[in-house]
Amino acid sequence: MKTQLELARQGVISEQMRRVALDEGLEAQVVGSLVAAGEIVIPVNTGRPHQKVVGIGTGLRTKVNASIGTSSDIYDIELEKRKARIAEQEKADTLMELSTGGDLDLVRREVLGCCSLPVGNVPLYQAFHDAARKYRNPNKLDPEYLFDLIEKQLQDGISFMAIHCGINRFSIERLRKQGYRYGGLVSKGGTFMVSWMEYHNKENPLYEQFDRVCELMKKFDAVLSLGNGIRAGAIHDSHDRAQMAEMVINCELAELGREMGCQMMVEGPGHVPLDEIEGNIMLEKRMSGNAPYYVLGPLPADSGAGYDHITAAIGAANSARYGADLICYITPAEHLALPNEDDVREGVRATRLAARIGDIAKYPGRREQEKQVALSRRDMRWDEHLGLLMFPDKAREVRASRVPGDAKTCTMCGDFCAMQRGFTLFAKDMKGDKAVRPEFG
Repeated sequence: MKTQLELARQGVISEQMRRVALDEGLEAQVVGSLVAAGEIVIPVNTGRPHQKVVGIGTGLRTKVNASIGTSSDIYDIELEKRKARIAEQEKADTLMELSTGGDLDLVRREVLGCCSLPVGNVPLYQAFHDAARKYRNPNKLDPEYLFDLIEKQLQDGISFMAIHCGINRFSIERLRKQGYRYGGLVSKGGTFMVSWMEYHNKENPLYEQFDRVCELMKKFDAVLSLGNGIRAGAIHDSHDRAQMAEMVINCELAELGREMGCQMMVEGPGHVPLDEIEGNIMLEKRMSGNAPYYVLGPLPADSGAGYDHITAAIGAANSARYGADLICYITPAEHLALPNEDDVREGVRATRLAARIGDIAKYPGRREQEKQVALSRRDMRWDEHLGLLMFPDKAREVRASRVPGDAKTCTMCGDFCAMQRGFTLFAKDMKGDKAVRPEFG
């Protein structure tokens, strides 16, 4: 069984590549050439053929990931299934199942069975969870169990995995010599792996046996997403030596993985001030040979808890603009609590809007729909206008809750509607979609 990357390099255009091309309005050969170059990945998993086909990478619409999962405090499988369905209904492109509490095998399988999105995960979560239960010490994790677990999760249908291969003795030494972190280590998987390495005084087995990781991923044609375990958890840690050491290693591994025929993606931060986002993406793209970049947010401020879906949307719009390919959403509950259904909905919506804003800047051809929205608003064609919006149900709900006296207007301006008066002044003579301005003597 060959991977999408291997097929593309042989000049074969797979059914998945054709479906990505159709979805994106591109020629199939263009998609195939970018898959062959490692600039587009398609999370597949050959054991889950019913799932949605999604392309991530160069020249494609910026994609949005929603994350769900239990915790040690809240274990409710039905809740997670509802959240997965909401993420799909709200048009997330991918889903990550990140449970750390309860029967993790059961949660994963139930989530995989209730939605058609490509589902990713972080295998280190379950590995350390199981070691803690068995030995009462997660540092007693057996590396062989970790590799067995990765294969079991892939057999269940996981299509992409965030695997922390870039944490090694070199990157930890950078952190030690640096001597400080304002935000500490905020990656659960990264923190546990650093702890395991320090406890055993050994190299990270995921780095040491990287070829073995790639072979497991290739077996199922899943995407290996190189986890960002030393990402910045505070904007004052952005681009410190520890984070950059891991980024360099991950970019090297992306190249090695592609050489082995494995679909590769690189993960990024985290907390990044707005003026550093462009540079961060430029570095990843340059060092990895344009491997697809999967970023968390990023959050350009640390003080927005309760509204971090907005904080992150600002960062995400800039990330999309400068070339990020997949954005992991942030919900209003980030830094405060496990997200509920409403948090998932708001997180997906805010991130989709941010990705749209970034794509409008990145791809000028994507602006046509915005023009149609503006024209229908100008002409007060309300049914058409609401149908063109990203969130038509929400817009209809708001409009219906405050009914205007004149159905052509809205209660924002009422009798003083600028559109109603401006139309007669500037748009009497219409030629296509252009208003002709009258002469003034």
